[in-house]
Amino acid sequence: MKFETIADAFNYYRNSSVADIEKRATEIGNIIDTDPKADIESLNIELEGLKQAKTNIEERSKGANGGNFNPITEMNFNNNQNKVPEGDIFASKEYRNAFYKNLLGQKLTEVENRTFKRAMEIVEVEKRTDAFSTTTNAAAILPTTTLNEIIKKARTMGGLISNCRDFNIPTNISVPIGTPSSKAQWHTEGKMVDSEDPSKNIINVKFAGYEIIKVFSISAAAKKMTISAFESYIIDELNNCVMECIADALVNGTGEEQGTGILTGITWNEKNSFTFAKAGSPTYKDFVKMMGMLKRGYAAGAKWAMNNSTLYNLVYGLVDAQKRPIFIADPKNEGIGYILGKPVIIDDNIADDVILLGNFNYMGYNMPQGIIIETSRESSFKSGLIDYRALAIADTKPLVDEAFIKMSRAEA
Repeated sequence: MKFETIADAFNYYRNSSVADIEKRATEIGNIIDTDPKADIESLNIELEGLKQAKTNIEERSKGANGGNFNPITEMNFNNNQNKVPEGDIFASKEYRNAFYKNLLGQKLTEVENRTFKRAMEIVEVEKRTDAFSTTTNAAAILPTTTLNEIIKKARTMGGLISNCRDFNIPTNISVPIGTPSSKAQWHTEGKMVDSEDPSKNIINVKFAGYEIIKVFSISAAAKKMTISAFESYIIDELNNCVMECIADALVNGTGEEQGTGILTGITWNEKNSFTFAKAGSPTYKDFVKMMGMLKRGYAAGAKWAMNNSTLYNLVYGLVDAQKRPIFIADPKNEGIGYILGKPVIIDDNIADDVILLGNFNYMGYNMPQGIIIETSRESSFKSGLIDYRALAIADTKPLVDEAFIKMSRAEA
């Protein structure tokens, strides 16, 4: 029998047994190999229909919710399979597939199309895109799984961003941050105990909302990319632009139309900073002095932070009074190393000759709305490229100033 379409072949064989389907597939293979006059195009259509029919039978035999999947229409006869996923729709597999297919210009299945529309309705209701000027219908919230992967990757790229606290809270809302409190005391039975005022150990922090934007273009041939390959590209691109922008702001941000950095956001004075000679180098006693200046309660999680040049030019060769090096490398745990027992963080956003000591759990960044991606095929019409624009609202700032100490080279 000659079939005009794969759907015709599928419908003809979908109620056959797997054995009969495999037998017919073998026959077609022999015909193609031995008959030079065979209608190859028609036989290939029939082979594809056989393949789809076999897949359909195997799906039915698994009893997937009692459904009967038709790979030709990409629909399931069981209505439960076509429902929009419940719970966090942005974390669903259907939304992830719809998001990337939409960016790539690929066709969405019925359930993916309904899931994507539902997600856009949620975005509008929650006013999650108020901060953005959306000009295309391709604007969409990054899938939760992708955003988590970007954050996870940022955590492995080193620097302060790997050690700071990350938030996902609304902007311009004060958030209480606990600071170290006094320890409990031994109690004499029957004696009155004065209660401690918890407000003395609470710092209120308010994150503002600043825009981070990145536009990147790729060839229209990206439409042929798989979803996994395109997601991997998006993760790398957004990690390299958005997260590195945040990483730099954590150190050097001015606080004007951008986040506030640790070097600019803390008032440095004789109580929390000092300098070493312009023509000299820091000494072992300078590092001991920094440890002594750090207030009680922050030392337990304290770490050193500096750039790579400062570590190897100023610190690596220092020794104590017994000629023992103060920097101990840590090849066993694949870390950088330790100074006076505290781990070292390398962040090349820190200027040369600047050394920080502190508990970086009291430095934070906030991304309240994740990352929104928009696509445009108009601006690069003549070049055949597709433009993608990433937009994020973020802020950075020191949460507790007293958790940090700075040492730097004197300017004069």
